[in-house]
This record gives sequence, C-alpha cells and structure tokens, in this order.
Amino acid sequence: MTVQELKKIAAEKADLINVRRIIREQAEKLAVNTGYRKQVLVCGGTGCTSSKSLKVIEQLEISFKELGIDDVLIVKTGCFGLCALGPIMIVYPEGAFYSQMTPEHAKTVAEKHLVKGGQIVKELLYAPTVHEDGSVIPFAEIPFYKHQMRIALRNCGVIAAESIEEAIGAGDYAALAKVLFEMTPDEVIAEIKAAGLRGRGGAGFPTGLKWQFTKEAEGDVKYVCCNADEGDPGAFMDRSVLEGDPHTVLEAMTIAGYTVGASEGYIYVRAEYPIAVERLNIAIEQSRKLGLLGKNILGSGFDFDIHVRLGAGAFVCGEETALMASIEGHRGEPRPRPPFSAQCGVFGKPTVLNNVETWASVSPIILKGSKWFASIGTEKSKGTKVFALGGKINNVGLVEVPMGTTLRTIIYDIGGGIPHGKKFKAAQTGGPSGGCIPDKYIDIGMDFDNLVAIGSMMGSGGLIVMDEDTCMVDIAKFYLEFTADESCGKCTPCRVGTKRMLELLKKITEGKGEEQDLEKIKEIAEHMKSSSLCALGQSAPNPILSTMAHFGDEYRAHIIDKKCPAGVCKSLLNYYIQPDKCRGCTLCARNCPVSAISGAVKSPHEIDVTKCIKCGQCIAHCKFNAIVKK
Repeated sequence: MTVQELKKIAAEKADLINVRRIIREQAEKLAVNTGYRKQVLVCGGTGCTSSKSLKVIEQLEISFKELGIDDVLIVKTGCFGLCALGPIMIVYPEGAFYSQMTPEHAKTVAEKHLVKGGQIVKELLYAPTVHEDGSVIPFAEIPFYKHQMRIALRNCGVIAAESIEEAIGAGDYAALAKVLFEMTPDEVIAEIKAAGLRGRGGAGFPTGLKWQFTKEAEGDVKYVCCNADEGDPGAFMDRSVLEGDPHTVLEAMTIAGYTVGASEGYIYVRAEYPIAVERLNIAIEQSRKLGLLGKNILGSGFDFDIHVRLGAGAFVCGEETALMASIEGHRGEPRPRPPFSAQCGVFGKPTVLNNVETWASVSPIILKGSKWFASIGTEKSKGTKVFALGGKINNVGLVEVPMGTTLRTIIYDIGGGIPHGKKFKAAQTGGPSGGCIPDKYIDIGMDFDNLVAIGSMMGSGGLIVMDEDTCMVDIAKFYLEFTADESCGKCTPCRVGTKRMLELLKKITEGKGEEQDLEKIKEIAEHMKSSSLCALGQSAPNPILSTMAHFGDEYRAHIIDKKCPAGVCKSLLNYYIQPDKCRGCTLCARNCPVSAISGAVKSPHEIDVTKCIKCGQCIAHCKFNAIVKK
C-alpha cells in the first residue's frame, strides 16, 4: 500500500471529520458537504457507558426509525472529559451540549431538535452553555474546555472510537507514513529529543533518550511495549485514550519499532478495562487489514505487529520490570536494575517501554514538529499533561493542560471549585506514590520539578482534591493501606515497612498514638526509600511524609489532644445534640440503629455516647443542624 492509497482509505469519511473539527473550532463556514444534516456525538467511554449512554444511543436509533430521520449521523465517541455530567450528547452543527441524558431525554431531543426544522431543547442543555438571554454558548468556550489544550486527548470525543476510517481522517497514521518514507531512525530520535517529551507514566525520563539507548543496544531482536496498567486509585487517563483513540497508540508504537529496530510490540492493559481492551483489539485487527500493522507496512518493507496482554490488576505491575515479567508469563515482581530495560527488557531483549499518554504525544510531534511541542509548557517540562480530576471537586473528569498550569487554574477555573462552597485544603498528586499539596502551594505551576520540590510528584496524572472536611492522617492511612495490600512481598523493606507504618497510623487514628510514633514512621520511611527494590516501596512513604510535613498539627492533635480536627476518625469522635437547636422532632431517635438517642417529643434529646456507634444517621436525618461531632 502506498502513501497515496493510505490517503484514499479515508476519502469517504475524512470530509465528515474535517467538518466536525471545523465546527468545533467555531469556523463560520463549512468547508465541505458531509451528506448529513446533523451529527450526534454520544460518549461511549466507561464513565458514560456505566451511566447507560448505550441506552441513549439505542433510543436515538429507535426514534430515528419512527420519525423517518435518515440524514442525522450518530457517532459513538470516547470520553469528552466532563465525566460528572454523563451521559453526554453533543449535536452539531449547533454544538448543543446535552448532559445527564436518559433514553427519555434522547427521545425528546429527537422529536424536538433533530427533526427537520427542529429547535434546541434548552432545558436539557448543560446550564453553563446557555446565556441568560437563552442563546447557546459553544461548549468549547465554557471554562472547563477553554483553559485546556488537547494533544494526547485530541481525538477523544471527536471521532467514532471504533472506526479506523475516522481515525485516519482525523490524522492518525499520517505521522507513520512521514516517518517511513521521509525520516531515518536517527532523525526520529532527534525530533523526539528536541521536543523535550518526557515519560508521562511518573518518572519523567526523556523519551528520546530512552529510544536512543534501545536503538544503540546490541541485539537483533528488540521490543516495544506500552504500559496501560494504570493502577492508581482515581486515575483513568490511559483508559480514556485507549477507549477514544486507540490508533494513536498503535501508530506511535509502530514508529518506535521502526526507530529502534523492533518488529514486535506488546500492550499491557489491565483486564478491568473491558471497553479499552475491546477497542484495542478492534483497532489492531483493523490496522492489520489495512496494512498498517504486520508485514511490509505501507509497502515500506518494514514489519511490525502488536499484541495485547491482560494484567490481573496488580499495582506493582505498573513498575516496568514487573510488567515485563508478567508479559513473559511470570509472577509480576520487580527485579534489580541495572541492567535497564533498554539493554535487557522483555524476554531479556532490549525494550522500549512508555505509557499510553506518552505514546499519544508522539504523532503530533512528528507532524507538527519539535519546536511546536517544545514551545508548550515550561523550560524542563514540555508539552501538556492529562489529569484525572476527582475527589471534592465540582467538575469531576479528565483534563489536559499545558505543563506549568497552576493548581488554582485546574481546581477553580477548569474544575469549577469545591462543592458547597467548602474551602480547599489539599490536592493529592501521583496516587499512592505521590504527596499532598497544601493550600499554600495552590498557585504552583504543575510540572515535574515543581512538584518534586514540595514533596509530591507528577505520577501518571491522578489529581484528588480534598476540602476542609478531610482528615490528612486518614488520607495517609488510606494510601498506605493500598500500598501495603499491593506490595508484592519480594523485598523486606517494602513488605515489612508498609505493614509497620500502617500499624502506627492505625494506632494514631484510634487515639492510642504516642509522640515517638512519628519518629518511628520517619525512620521506617527512610529505610524504605533507600533500600526497597522498586518504586512502589521507595515511594510508598511519600503520602505520609508529605502530610506530616504540611499538616503536622493534625498528627499532633490526634496524638496529644486525642481529637480529629476534621471529625473523620471515629475512635476520636463523639456525637452531641445541641439543646438550643433541637426541636424534639424525634427523627434522630427513630433512625438510630442502636437506640442511643432518647428524649420526649418537642423536648431536646440526648445521645448516650456509650451506646453510639457513630454511624452518622442522626446527622443525616436532623433537619435543624442540631447534632455535632467533636
């Protein structure tokens, strides 16, 4: 297959994609005629699918048949990013942003909007996309989107996720054609190095340098691997890329294969991502049929193929040597380094391993140039970063911003702030391996070096927001429970250290802590950081050390005052009824599962703290805010 034939593949649907992009960029005129009067994009990512977006699509198809609508295209896309609003449906050319759709809503939109001469159903639109005068605001102009810059997520929510024609129409595989016919392997490496692309999996190692080491390693057999394990709690960046644009990963891995001299690649993806796995397999099969994977790719004489390997959910398999051991069929345990993977990786052969987001940034660099990519971000952290925004935040979802964007911008301008007007307290970055950023650093630029300097790390991109009601000691315990459970047990510092630190944290949250416990935690943490075999053990103390550094007063309150300032740790709390606020309605007493509340009707009630199990049902049912915990 020639480059010209590759371009011809997309002819039928390329115009459709071009129109969709032009509309999204608010162009005044359509460049081509797609043959469709309207296009309806429905999110088919995991978040919206779990909210029954497929039922929405099904209802649209039924309604179209009943109404005789045959000139409106339904497109099942990947993630739009605003996961809190799912299922999401966008209608072009108007750019109408319908949120929290149900099958009934879909029927209404079909009957009122999608029929010829129909009008937008404004009451079903996402509120921020409607002006006070009732006119519609293009969704790309609302705060959540206008502060973003999408490179890795460029096609997510734009193309039909299971269509290679649409992927090609949106630009996928153009970089591969350029590399195979216009660039040498050394030129590819030089371009990636000049772009300043660093690994988005957590370590931030220069991608071009990693490729160079693998290319220069001795050996006739080499491999290219993709880390799609993504085990951090609350992280879903890689999953969304694979669900929305799997071809960008396949293309980038093929480019790397050509560059380093590999003919085979593996994508290691966790089995808990069924949609991502399904779409990966569909994409691989489509690419093989079109000659974009396999023998003699595009007639270039270059052979390369990709295989999917499923992980069983072990967090430690996100570490590169453990991941490679699992690909080989062994128990997922890390091994000492050196030798590094560039010299001795999968099956003992030189191997390039990058994570999904890193791969998704490769093709744009090849097509737009290293200078373009390097102009984005900060001096040492180029390009953009995808964050999975979760926790105490209004706009839960997936965001991509230039490196160096401040935490304040992400939380308030993009994330919509903290629910119920609560005060921002901290943000956890880097998952179980990262640290907590206190409110005094809210204006810090989010890049690799800045986060390390304040005791945190970029990690793969999980960003959990916490408000004033969060107990930082409890948060540290939560992450340590995770790492203790996920430790493979191979090395003593991690296997024993996580257990001992967890015991000390539990002791503190139960009101049995002593001041010397803090010194014990620090001593164990230092041993783990210096002598654990892999990054899981080396970084496991980070959430504890960062919370101790920034929220030491909370630890002291738990230990000395035997109180939890945030009112979270049950062992340190008691529930009380304020007599001046209690109206004696008896709702609290009637809903107490252990009959710990007594009092006459229309008289202040009391809680027997010896019986109270601190379940919170009384607070949940009190209409007068008369019950407090302290």
